[in-house]
Amino acid sequence: MLPPVITDPSFYAVAVPAVLLMGLAKSGFGAGFGALAVPLMALAVPVPQAAAIMLPLLAIMDALGLAVFLKEFDRGLVKLLLPAGLLGTVLGTLLFDLLSAKVVAGMVGVITLAFLAIRWFFPPRADAPPPPRWLGFVLGLTSGFTSFVAHAGGPPAAFYLLPLRLSPIQFTATTAVFFTAVNTSKWIPYAWLGLIDLRNLATSLVLMPLAPVGVWLGVHVVRRISQRVFYGLFSLGMLLTGVKLVWDAVA
Repeated sequence: MLPPVITDPSFYAVAVPAVLLMGLAKSGFGAGFGALAVPLMALAVPVPQAAAIMLPLLAIMDALGLAVFLKEFDRGLVKLLLPAGLLGTVLGTLLFDLLSAKVVAGMVGVITLAFLAIRWFFPPRADAPPPPRWLGFVLGLTSGFTSFVAHAGGPPAAFYLLPLRLSPIQFTATTAVFFTAVNTSKWIPYAWLGLIDLRNLATSLVLMPLAPVGVWLGVHVVRRISQRVFYGLFSLGMLLTGVKLVWDAVA
């Protein structure tokens, strides 16, 4: 008997670009677009189901990203952000049934647009000190929480990392290590919440060949792109993400 995979063509019309966007995000190229993946897929299925289908694909993408960038991450930043991110996944588990998908989408969208507005109207000076460590812990916690609920942890983490002016490779490597650990920590809570089932896993398997395609395309570009263009694309992705998430919250 074949597994009960999703067969609705409208689902795959949004799922295919969603998986490719997430793959590009995992490579660092177009990283700001990664948070759009679950909202895009949620046009066809509920947000929790979209997150569950994406989780096995994230495992493949994380493994590919680590294989490329593992030696180039910032250990100090990971030591700061990761405990907070894991605590955020615990918070996400406890509040998963209490907060609606619209509320979470609105939270992430407002944070994202506020960050962009601050950087636009108050651009950091070259001699500005790095953001305080307590802010890194708070945003790491927020990133873990929003990542657990909708795989949308990128914007809060970027809020802290972008002012540090890391190179594109170091930025990508640091976020790759951070989110690999955060995503791995989601498996048991997702199973406990009933999100890991045969239908979702079978659908993930159908989409799985797309996972390395997006990562490969992004890796091919991220090593050849200038820092200015890289962060310009990142900001564009965050702008579109913030607008889309706020729209999802109020529409």
